[in-house]
Amino acid sequence: MLQIRVIPCLLLQGDGLVKTVQFKDPKYVGDPINAVRIYNKKEVDELIFLDIMASRKKSLFGPKATGPRVDLIAKISDECFMPLAYGGGIKTVEQVRDILGTGVEKVIINTQAVEDPAFVRRAADIFGSQSIVVAIDARRRPDGKYEVYTHGGAKPCGLDPAAHARRMEEMGAGEIFINSVDRDGMMNGYDLELIKSVSSAVKVPVIACGGAGKIDDFAPAVKAGASAVAAGSFFVFHGKRRAVLINYPARAELGSVLDAGQEPSPSAGGAM
Repeated sequence: MLQIRVIPCLLLQGDGLVKTVQFKDPKYVGDPINAVRIYNKKEVDELIFLDIMASRKKSLFGPKATGPRVDLIAKISDECFMPLAYGGGIKTVEQVRDILGTGVEKVIINTQAVEDPAFVRRAADIFGSQSIVVAIDARRRPDGKYEVYTHGGAKPCGLDPAAHARRMEEMGAGEIFINSVDRDGMMNGYDLELIKSVSSAVKVPVIACGGAGKIDDFAPAVKAGASAVAAGSFFVFHGKRRAVLINYPARAELGSVLDAGQEPSPSAGGAM
């Protein structure tokens, strides 16, 4: 039976947590340390933190990119009892070393993987593929094809997500994190076609993100090929008015839902 990870994906902006809709209009949802403490009690499978300002260009987005804030990452890691992944502004091997040195298990590389694909190989050779995740932000173009975007989901780069994922696997990435910009914060379900195209192109685990609005959205993503499912709004909002409530379903509830999306074959993903 497949063992599927269910991962809250939390967005950092400055010292706080925010949630976006289609990568825009960030809404403050709380303190990162407090969120980690709640998720510790909920015994979640894994946590992902993405700093949405760390790689943004001043000319496109206003404030200048901050780069990874190792001090804040260290504070979050110190509180975190479960595996932790961090992404945002990572451009050098030294930054990877500093972040992993805080106790973070995995770094997530996005923009730099497009601008310098060999960086992924260098990082994987030094720290191991198990520590390197490549994130791919994708939008659907008017012609129906998907395209990779960088710098916080606003800069198109002309790459096909599946082809980019395949190359990143060749460069040594141990996982692919595929995020639909179009579905981000919409809470109307994952982009299953995007997940299927990327997961069928690689052999490494694929983490699907973007669009989960209810627990029943997880199983279709698994059927489409995801080895893990990540979500933001689903884990920080409650009800039609989207009141802020840091939450995580009971393990028994998750198990019964995910069983419906699993095929009886071995998994490349991690254990629940």
